[in-house]
Amino acid sequence: MSFSSRNALITGVTGQDGAYLAQLLLSKGYAVHGVLPRRSTDTLWRLRELGIEREVQLIDGDLTDLSSLIRAVELSKADEVYNLGAQSFVGSSWRQPLLTAQVDGVGALNVLEAVRIVNPKAHFYQASTSEMFGLIQAERQDEKTPFYPRSPYGVAKLMAHWATVNYRESFSLHASSGILFNHESPLRGIEFVTRKVSDAVARIKLGLQKELRLGNIDAKRDWGFAGDYVEAMWLMLQQETPDDYVVATGQTHTVREMCRIAFGHVNLKMDDYLVIDPAYFRPAEVDVLLGNPAKAMTKLNWKPKTSLEELITMMVDADLRRLGK
Repeated sequence: MSFSSRNALITGVTGQDGAYLAQLLLSKGYAVHGVLPRRSTDTLWRLRELGIEREVQLIDGDLTDLSSLIRAVELSKADEVYNLGAQSFVGSSWRQPLLTAQVDGVGALNVLEAVRIVNPKAHFYQASTSEMFGLIQAERQDEKTPFYPRSPYGVAKLMAHWATVNYRESFSLHASSGILFNHESPLRGIEFVTRKVSDAVARIKLGLQKELRLGNIDAKRDWGFAGDYVEAMWLMLQQETPDDYVVATGQTHTVREMCRIAFGHVNLKMDDYLVIDPAYFRPAEVDVLLGNPAKAMTKLNWKPKTSLEELITMMVDADLRRLGK
């Protein structure tokens, strides 16, 4: 089957990863369908920013509603199903643990069931997360590192991850999980720390804001560019055998370093504007995440292309353009 005759269905198509993945699949000739829950006023801004709003065929549906997902798989005639939809902000998961469990955990199970019922030959991708590692059990985390989630988000995602493994082994579904470490972009939601920083730095530079308030700036993360990471998702579903893969840069940086890059890009001194606010500390912190992407590099022939400095300056420049308008 050529790419031009393939159909893809993406849950979370209006999110950061969904938008970049849709753009990638469209460039390969796919017909791209997206599941859209009708909950907010303007969810399409990311697709609009990438210039693909009119090219993605939207289907009403919700991860908590199995019947709508069955209908979406039927209508899209999906050969590939990417489950990227989630309550994806870790901080909110303590305030909304039941919602997070329903959407991120049971929601993934609903998508797996829809695929099993409608087209068990379709290739399925589950968006797993490095937050499942949580209280790390190894200096560098790979596919064999034990999980120890430290948030309701990580717990819910772990359910989805093991459900994917279970459906692969129980029903012979071509079901793969990408254990993605932190990946950012100009399309990141404002609640995430990288975008919060890039937006604040742009506002401070333009005289629209006076300070940036953050919590634990010594937390270390393995940050990559979402546009690079969606390619790994696609590559997983092109393999003959389904499997799970860590997707990461293999390098770690502190929030402090990331802030310094952002402020330095606009010729400002970070210490003049950064305020540590205890209100932003989490009940249980994940201090360090560092991925080992050796398997993805070897088996998928994938590698990250964008450095942290390139990523953060790209995000600051995008926010300067937005605010300038």
